[in-house]
Amino acid sequence: MEDKEVGSKGGVSIVLAWMVHLLTACGAVLALFAVAAIAGDQWRLALFWLLAALAIDGIDGTLARSLRVAERVPRIHGATLDLVIDYLNYVFVPTLFLWRADLLPAALAPALAAAIQISSLYAFARADMKTDDGYFRGFPALWNLVAFYLFVIQPGAETGAVAVALLVALTFMPIHFIHPFRVRDYRRWPVLLALMWALSTTTLLWAGWAPQARAVLLSLSLASAAVLVAMGLLRTIRGVRRGDTNFL
Repeated sequence: MEDKEVGSKGGVSIVLAWMVHLLTACGAVLALFAVAAIAGDQWRLALFWLLAALAIDGIDGTLARSLRVAERVPRIHGATLDLVIDYLNYVFVPTLFLWRADLLPAALAPALAAAIQISSLYAFARADMKTDDGYFRGFPALWNLVAFYLFVIQPGAETGAVAVALLVALTFMPIHFIHPFRVRDYRRWPVLLALMWALSTTTLLWAGWAPQARAVLLSLSLASAAVLVAMGLLRTIRGVRRGDTNFL
């Protein structure tokens, strides 16, 4: 009887592990939905699908570690699966969005799109993409967020070009950007800031907000993002904090 119970629990664990991989794989479906929305000039819907993919990416790694997916489904390399889908939703689809939504100057859009692709490939392929204490080295190819803010704020195509050029350059710079769910510093604050950012940012996609409410939501989104960026810059200035092993 005991062996049967153990076997049953093991079977359930393997099923759950496969479900985590399926959850990760759903990101590719969301990328497809986003491309279809872009083709139909449904900009807010496209951003919604990209943010939904970001939400999945924020939880699937935690689930995979807690369920020991790598042990239970060793034939599937979860990190590779995650990188492929992240490149779609963080880089390729947002680049298409930036181009098709006229957020970049028409004459410069092809060159800027190419620069995004090449710099992002470097970011994804480098072996030391993340530090041991949970920070990204260089701009971590978050072009989905760039597309979101350029669309919501509408600063103009020329400003968009400057922003893209700056972030491409920052990909290769020795600066740090925080990973709010992996960082060892600041205890729970990065996670709380990330959740505040996610809530305010997602609700901004609804077009029916009054101007005052929209301004508050945008301020919350930008403020939480700015604090997270500042945490990364502080890490660049001070270096690694020795002996700090506090995780969430």
